[in-house]
Amino acid sequence: MSAPSTPALQQVPAHIVSLDDHERHARTLLDDNAWAYFAGGAADEISLRANRSAWDALPLWPRVLRPLAGGHTRVELLGRTLAHPVLLAPVAFQRMAHGDGELATAYAAAALGAGLVLSTQSTLPMEAVAQAALSEEGRGPLWFQLYLQHDQGFNRALVQRAEAAGYEALVLTVDAPSSGARDRERRAGFRLPPGMGAVNLAQLPPAPRPALQPGQSAMFDALLHQAPTWDDVAWLQSNTRLPVLLKGVLHPADARQAASLQVAGLVVSNHGGRTLDTVPATAVALPRIVQAVQGRMPVLVDGGIRRGTDVLKAMALGASAVLVGRPAVWGLANAGAAGVAQVIRLLRDELEIAMALTGCKTLADATPELLGLPPAPSP
Repeated sequence: MSAPSTPALQQVPAHIVSLDDHERHARTLLDDNAWAYFAGGAADEISLRANRSAWDALPLWPRVLRPLAGGHTRVELLGRTLAHPVLLAPVAFQRMAHGDGELATAYAAAALGAGLVLSTQSTLPMEAVAQAALSEEGRGPLWFQLYLQHDQGFNRALVQRAEAAGYEALVLTVDAPSSGARDRERRAGFRLPPGMGAVNLAQLPPAPRPALQPGQSAMFDALLHQAPTWDDVAWLQSNTRLPVLLKGVLHPADARQAASLQVAGLVVSNHGGRTLDTVPATAVALPRIVQAVQGRMPVLVDGGIRRGTDVLKAMALGASAVLVGRPAVWGLANAGAAGVAQVIRLLRDELEIAMALTGCKTLADATPELLGLPPAPSP
């Protein structure tokens, strides 16, 4: 395989100084089709909005006159030291936002020391993206997000490809046995642009289509026969040498079940509000999941994170790291790799500012007391 080409360097418009600025500018560049896909949520988008407002509702209670010289943003995650706790969440079909797509995102993440989780539905081959991400010495972790498909042999081959390409963990999405009711996409008549698709799934055999009898449901009597279960989590663990994390866990009972299977970690996520509407905001679910697993595995969180203060709040609630999805897409749309890099840089700079102004020398100082909450119970 030939080496991936380096994305062309673009300039971020000077007026963009925040993640919200990136979103507003991206709206002027993306057509209604792409905007509906990337920006929209499920149904009435209540959970989509709640993800953002929940972080805003958490006040910071700063401490003053504390010694801060020599502080840092480093964290430990799955045996690695990360320069900072920001990873890029898996987002499908990124070439709808910019022609360089996932390749630009990979270069930006690697250059800024951010972890990268590549979507199964990438528009570029996983091997090319890995080659770009692995080229930077100071890069963050490289993980592959997995949707289990209806063909077990194909799933095994996909996992083997990820292992061979250099991915360091698998992130199994568990909260989407079907797509959500996405009104915004339906109003826009969403469709993928010609020639664009999930290239890593190109060799997937067609799914069986059982003949439905009168009165049967296309959901329960067809589609959901292929939906993954806890048995599939165990199957995946036995068919890979990579750590397996579960993405999309909101209920403490599911967190405890995952802990009993000794998965490598959890991502508290409601799919960016894109699957089931009216589920809790991730900032609300996070401390419950942290309490449920009692320190037996790292817990990450995504959904609505737009400021460095949000990152600090997530750490105070017990997160090991955070993931951001849509903001990286807005940066990608605005300036390719440079735009994604600025999104990461802004979050890290704002995190350092927030730490300095709340008296946190390191992220270990970000405890529930920082949010005016009682101390977390000891594991």
